[in-house]
Amino acid sequence: MRSFLLPDLGEGLAESEIVQWHVNVGDMVKLDQIILTVETAKAVVDVPAPYSGKIVSRHGEEGDVINIGSLLLEIEEEGATESSKEKQKDAATVVGNVSNQTHKVDVDDFWIGASRNTDDDSPITAMPSARLLAKKLGVDLLKIKGSGHDGMITDADIYEEAGKQQPGTEVLKGARRTMVGTMSESHHNVASVTITEEALLENWVKGEDISGRLIQAVVHACQKEPALNAWFDAETMTRCVHSAVNIGIAVDSSHGLYVPVLRNAHEVKTADIRSWLNDTVAGIRDRKIGREQLQHATITVSNFGAIAGLYATPVVSPPQVAIVGAGRIIEKVVMRNNEAVAVKAMPLSVTFDHRACTGGEAARFTKFMVEHLEMKLK
Repeated sequence: MRSFLLPDLGEGLAESEIVQWHVNVGDMVKLDQIILTVETAKAVVDVPAPYSGKIVSRHGEEGDVINIGSLLLEIEEEGATESSKEKQKDAATVVGNVSNQTHKVDVDDFWIGASRNTDDDSPITAMPSARLLAKKLGVDLLKIKGSGHDGMITDADIYEEAGKQQPGTEVLKGARRTMVGTMSESHHNVASVTITEEALLENWVKGEDISGRLIQAVVHACQKEPALNAWFDAETMTRCVHSAVNIGIAVDSSHGLYVPVLRNAHEVKTADIRSWLNDTVAGIRDRKIGREQLQHATITVSNFGAIAGLYATPVVSPPQVAIVGAGRIIEKVVMRNNEAVAVKAMPLSVTFDHRACTGGEAARFTKFMVEHLEMKLK
């Protein structure tokens, strides 16, 4: 019987959330058959079977956050002899196209003092990370029955027990967990400044696609003032100004915030933008979005006004240097030929990293964006 541990899925990530199991105990699986789907801080990944055989045991439930090296499955290989079964309890690695790295994992058992379980008088074993986590959350290891290999206590066991101790406590997972790190990094490392403006939409024709127009305006502003379509590295004091415009579109979902990237937005037509948005949002809702769809944005757009809010201070996501926020479209009164006229207006908030951009560059970028939004397109 062979043990399959959660492997290194690439990107140097230490943990994943189980999204969905595709096999049950007793099922026969084939080599490279998808056995479960997990979500890392980067993307949702399908994990294939490392070998063929019968599922003897399955560890971890959907929604659990597990670390690299945690036991996932025990598989009785097809045609395996009894002697070989005893010798092959090893840690396996993902095969197929998930990762091109081989990552053997040897998990040390940590003895926690001289504590013993009251039921069977056996010593408690726990993963190192679980031991530290238990101390942080005030969890008593004596109350936990480990779900890991040979009863080892895992991080998921600690989180589950912590939830029992504090009703209503929610362990942040998936995109919400990723957001914690991203927002913290931005808060500590970016010199954020926000400039606000509004675009009058009196020249828009009926049925204009708001998101499409906004994305086109951002592309136009990037081409006229490329300083905000850039990446900045504070350690090397270098700035990379991009010619291609890859726009990250902030998408709110029940699972958290995702920012899929519309690559080469400067080459995409308005009708194709809407089609891309619809397909991408559907993929996020179904948690079927790949790692490559969330990478390499050069600037980000957040249309928070679709929900509520006029102005905001959007958060820049390094290494990007700018993010555009669009507020709720309002109706206001302006003077036209000495007459008061009601027109629709879109509030705009542009946050930029003042280390990489000057105030003048940000102001010009905003001006160009507003001018494009106020145009009547053919």
